[in-house]
Formats: sequence, structure tokens, C-alpha cells
Amino acid sequence: MLERIFELSLRNRFLVLIFAGMLVAVGIVSMRQLPIDAVPDVTPDQVQILTVSSGLGPVDVEKFVTFPVETTMSGLPGIEQIRSVSRFGLSAVTVYFKEGTDIYFCRRLVMERLPEAREMIPAGFGTPTMGPISTGLGEIYQFEVKGGGYSPMELRSILDWDIAYKLKSVPGVVEINSYGGQLKTLTVELNASQLVSYGLSLAQVFDAIEQNNSNVGGGYIERAGDQYLIRAEGLIANPRDLENIIVATRGDGTPIRIRNLGRATFAPMIRQGAATRDGREVVTGVVMMLIGENSRLVAKRVHRKLQEIEKTLPPGVTVDTYYDRTELVNRTIETVRKNLTEGAILVIAVLLLILGNLRAGLIVASAIPLSMLVAFTGMVYAGLSGNLMSLGAIDFGLIVDGSVVMIENIMRHIAKLKRSHDEPLTSEEMTRVILGAGHEVLRAIFFAVGIIIIVYLPILTLQGVEGKMFRPMALTVVFALLGALLLSFTLMPVLASLFLRRGVSKRTLG
Repeated sequence: MLERIFELSLRNRFLVLIFAGMLVAVGIVSMRQLPIDAVPDVTPDQVQILTVSSGLGPVDVEKFVTFPVETTMSGLPGIEQIRSVSRFGLSAVTVYFKEGTDIYFCRRLVMERLPEAREMIPAGFGTPTMGPISTGLGEIYQFEVKGGGYSPMELRSILDWDIAYKLKSVPGVVEINSYGGQLKTLTVELNASQLVSYGLSLAQVFDAIEQNNSNVGGGYIERAGDQYLIRAEGLIANPRDLENIIVATRGDGTPIRIRNLGRATFAPMIRQGAATRDGREVVTGVVMMLIGENSRLVAKRVHRKLQEIEKTLPPGVTVDTYYDRTELVNRTIETVRKNLTEGAILVIAVLLLILGNLRAGLIVASAIPLSMLVAFTGMVYAGLSGNLMSLGAIDFGLIVDGSVVMIENIMRHIAKLKRSHDEPLTSEEMTRVILGAGHEVLRAIFFAVGIIIIVYLPILTLQGVEGKMFRPMALTVVFALLGALLLSFTLMPVLASLFLRRGVSKRTLG
């Protein structure tokens, strides 16, 4: 089989060159499509179920929210374990699935059980929802919203309604998390003595606010050929609307309004902490990336979108970016590029020194970029990302082993013909020499490179965090070695027949 591939390649040089050109084109496209990140994403296949239960303590959250959710999710296909955290006002249940399970299939399974979980939770204790489709490395962009003369509540409102709302439209962004500041709410501060004097209860106040906070429609009226829609606007927009709500009436028909019982104001929601930066309280936004996206491209889109949004913000409000994944990825790429470039230059220099022939050295060196393009194509097909772990493990010395043996043996056979540089070999002689030289080393090259590939196969059996960390590295090296092995049987002999036809002197090989 190896001999047949070798002979077909040498007798169909033009087709092999076309194949090499297609390989370059596909590899360049794959290289541009390859997701780039700093480190491998070791986040397991999981789905988070979050429930906000305002006012409930950890014990009540665990009893009335977390436990029903865990019970409902138990028994789903492919589940490995369920973990949960119950805090004041918050329940977080994480469902872990078997490695390799499609994340959207996992979320569909959880979504089918959520209605059952909602029925088990008492009314008013919160509604469980799934967390964003992101991972532990999903935080790709963080920024601070500044503004002199603006209160933390105003800055938080600008972040939530002006900035975050528009950033969600950026392709690859799944969620914007807001931290710090004060969440704006309409609050009624009741006077207990007034409630007692009017003979009212808190339940009556709650009912009055709930019943007077809605819009309704009432059909339409036709007049003079026009249609007029009938609607009643009752949604509360400001403290004044809230204070004007009628709670009850006296015996003489005098209305008792909220303003008679207390006052309504804009006040912050009760919070559990604050966001700080450089020792001061700040309002920050964190951009979460959709799982599987290219973090560098998404971060660039977010940066461009923020520049557009900043122009529309109120006077004096600015956005200060303090974490951009693009910078980290660019530094990682620069490190990988530097290491790969220096390694390639060193290998090429050693090849030229050992082979003693410039053309032969360049032919062997061409296997380095071509093998990398094969690796990029394999990485895109396998859904891997380029990072410091996967690309930094490439060893160019291993990649060129097969090509070095092939070209060196070809040069040795050419030197045996005792031809000088001024007497080029004919096409038939060159083909005969390369065929004879190649048949001697084909099996040796195959087994030498195959043994190196076998060394990496045990790494592919790793599971969990270890597998997510090291499998991309092993797969990348295997893809590159397979590409190098194929090139040593096909392209290297063809290039030798084209560029070594003038022959080499006997002194070249000592």
C-alpha cells in the first residue's frame, strides 16, 4: 500500500502539486476559522438552574427551592452528579452530564423538567430558570461605567438599559452581567401609626398596588370613519403614580391614598455586596460569551459596539475597559508565534547544515508549514481551539523526521551516479533513482512516525478535566504528524524530482 501511494505520487506529479495547493488553501481557511484562546476550556458539560428568592434565608431556600429542583432533575439521562448552593435569596443547582454530551441536548432535558420543578416550589418563592449557555472561561470583556455627578443608581440604570441591552445584540454574546451600583426600585415607606389610625392592613396595601398596576384594553369606537382604540393606562411609572393609588375609602367616601399612609420614592433594592475597583465602589459590566465561539473575535465585536454605544450615552458618562480577552489572546498568540518561528528557523538551519544542500534543506523545511496547515484543518474539524497548550506542544523536529530520511536517501542515491552539478539528470533517471531510494525507507519512515503517534494515543483516553486539558494537545500533534507522514510519501519525492534534478556532488553526503 505504501509503495503504491509512493509510486502513484511520483508518476502523477502535477496532481500532487494540485493536491498541495488545495491543502494550502483549505489550511489557510481553517487557520482563519480556528477559534483562538489563551488556555483550554476545562469546564464540564453542565447546566445551571438559578432561582432568585428574595427575602428567604439559606435554610428556607434549601428546603423550599433547592431540594425540589434537585429532586426533579434526578434521573435525567446522562447525568453524572448534581451539586447545589443555597444562599440568602438565591438557589444555584448545577447538573453535570457525561462528557461529550451535546450542551443543547442537555439544556433541552433540563427544560422539560423545569415545569415540574416550578409546580413543587411554593408560590412567591421564585421561578427557576436556566443559566446562560457559557463556560467558566466565558467572561471575555469587563468594563466600568463612569460618570461625574451621577449616582450609583443612575449609573446602574444606564448600564442595564442603555449599554447591556445593546451589547446583547453582538454576535457571540449570550449575556451581560451587571455588578455594583444600586438596582433602581419603586419603594413605599409606610407609616405604621397611619395604618392603625385608618384601620388598614399591609395586605390591603399590597392588593391595592397590585390591582392598580396594569394596562387594559376595551375594544374600539368608530366615529366619522375613524377607529379609536379604548385603553386604560394604569402602569406605575414614577413615585407620584404610586402615591395616588387608592387603598380604601372612608365612610363618607373620601379616598385613602398611599400618600396618606406614607411616601413613595426611588430606592435601591437590598443587596448582598458591592463591586470595587482600586478601593472605590464602581458599576461594572461583564460580557459572557456563547459556548464554542471565538473569544478574540467576539471581544473585538464587543469593543467596537461599546465605542458606538458610548457616543449615545448621557453627557459625562464614559465606559472604561479594564479587561479585554483580546489582549490576553494576542499575548498568547505572540508567545506561540515566537516559539514556533524560532523552532522552525532552528530546525531549518540544522537541516541545511546536515543535508549540506540548500535546495534539499528547503524542500524538507516546506513540510513544517504544510503539516501545520493540516493540523489547523484537523483542529477545526474536531472542534478544538488554538491555545498555548495545543499549539505550544508542536515539535518541528518530529514533524520533519520522515521528510529528512526520504530526502537524505534520495540524495545518497543521486550522489552514487557520480554526476556533477553541471550534468542534470534526465526525468527518467530521476524517477528511477527516487523510486529506488524511496522503496528502501518507506516502511522505516512509516513505523518511525507511527511509533511517535502511538506514544500520544494514551493521552486521548484521559477523561474529565485532564482530558479537556491534554487531549487537544495530543490531537494537534497527531494531526501534524499524520500530515507530515503523508507529505513525506507524496510531496517530498515530487519536489525532489523537480528541484534536485541537477544532481548533488559526492561530497554533499560526506
